[in-house]
Parts: sequence; C-alpha cells; structure tokens
Amino acid sequence: MKHLLAALLALSLAACASSSPRHATAPELRVATLNIYHDKAEWPKRLPLIVEQLRALDADVIALQEVLQTADLPNQAQTLGDALGYSVQFVSTDPEGQPHRYGNALLTRLPVQSRDWTALEPRADSRTMGHARLQVAGRPIDVYFTHLHHTSEGAPLRRRQLQDGRTFMGRHDDGAPALVLGDFNAAASAPELDALDGFLDVYGALHPDADARGVTTLNPHFFDERRRIDHVFAEAGRFDLVEARVVLDTPGTDGTWPSDHFGTFVVLRPTGR
Repeated sequence: MKHLLAALLALSLAACASSSPRHATAPELRVATLNIYHDKAEWPKRLPLIVEQLRALDADVIALQEVLQTADLPNQAQTLGDALGYSVQFVSTDPEGQPHRYGNALLTRLPVQSRDWTALEPRADSRTMGHARLQVAGRPIDVYFTHLHHTSEGAPLRRRQLQDGRTFMGRHDDGAPALVLGDFNAAASAPELDALDGFLDVYGALHPDADARGVTTLNPHFFDERRRIDHVFAEAGRFDLVEARVVLDTPGTDGTWPSDHFGTFVVLRPTGR
C-alpha cells in the first residue's frame, strides 16, 4: 500500500508539473560590429585573422564598415560571409554593376524577413543606413547599420545623417525591437548622437567607467587617440543587456592586426515588451 500511495503521489505531481505553464528563457542575440579598413594594411594577411576571430564570437549578426570590391578584389563582405556561412547584405551609394563599390554590410545567420537601405543626407558624403528585419526565435527584430562622417569637425554632418537615419527607421517601425550599430565616428555621449534618443549604448551601459578608463575601438597601432566610436545601440526597455566587450583586438603571431579598428561585441535578450 505504501508503494502504491507513493506511485500515485508521483503521478499526481508529474501531472501538475506538466499542466503548469513553462516560461522559456528568452534567446540570446549575439551581435558584433567591425570596421574592416577596406583593403589597406595587407588585406590578404588580415583576412584569415578576421575570419578566425569572428568565428570565435559565434555572432548571430555582424555589421561591417569600409567594405570594398573592385575589378580585382571580390566583395570583402561576401568573402567573409562565405567563409563564415552567413547571408550578406551589402549597401553602397555606388551603382550596382559598377566594378568598384564601397559601403557597409550586414552578415547574419538568422532568417531574414526583409531588407532595405537608404543614402543619408547630405548625399555628397556617400553615407548609408541599411535595414534588415530578422527573426529571432520566431519574433521580429529590426537591425539598422551605418557608418557616419569621419572628420573631427564633422559633428553637424553626423547629426544630419543620423536625423535622416531616424526618418528612415520611422518608415520601418511597427513596434518590433530595434538595434542600431556601426562606426559612428563619435563617442556614444557626443551631442550629435542625440538623435538616437530612446536607445542605449550597450557597452557603456554595462561598463559605465569605460570612457574614463580610456577604452578604445581605435587600434593604438594605427591611431594616437583613444576613443570608443564603434557602437551597438539597443532600444531602451526592449532588451536585457547580458555582455559587452571589445573584440578583434589581438594580432597574429607575425604582428598583423585584423583591422585599424577593434570590434564591439554584445549579447542581448529581447524582453518581449
């Protein structure tokens, strides 16, 4: 009788457990951004380092800036995407079909629902913002990627470009959580980035003393200044921030660096809100 009662109790508990709702942990979203320095500094030697170090990140989404293709050089983003097994979205103000094209790219292993891009004002600066609607565990996420004007005196241009970018983002906003990533050529706290109100600098949020400590994404081997200008911005309240670190900051055994920039890598979880 004692064994029968124990068995009945176990069955009862199992039935209760199976009828209780299960709250699965939200999936992690692994995101990276890197300025690859086009074909400078011996690209054939840098390429395997970039592939190796990006592969180690196991990222779901990778934004690339300063992507080049020429008559003699296959599109660098496509080369990286093929090596890593990612789909590739390349955007450029250079006409399609032209041998020489320069721009930005998004690599992803996630299902892609739609893609779009726009040239940013002023058009003479040849800057773009790309957009991909991705599926994360069956839920939509909007990812925007860009590379803003580069000169130290160019804050008004960066402001205008980002304001134009927000207009583009507004055309795609239907309530899905959003990320904006790339090379902004400015600190996350720079006034010209105020157009990204409602978005958090993920690295800065997880490392509030980063800028005071001189954390840089400009590789000191190439730059005298130390600044963190390669960012992942996440829509506030739509993601849990899990991890953020500077990556692709290790040279090869012969002293070759992956790029003149370091990358930024973050891990997020969509909150469902």
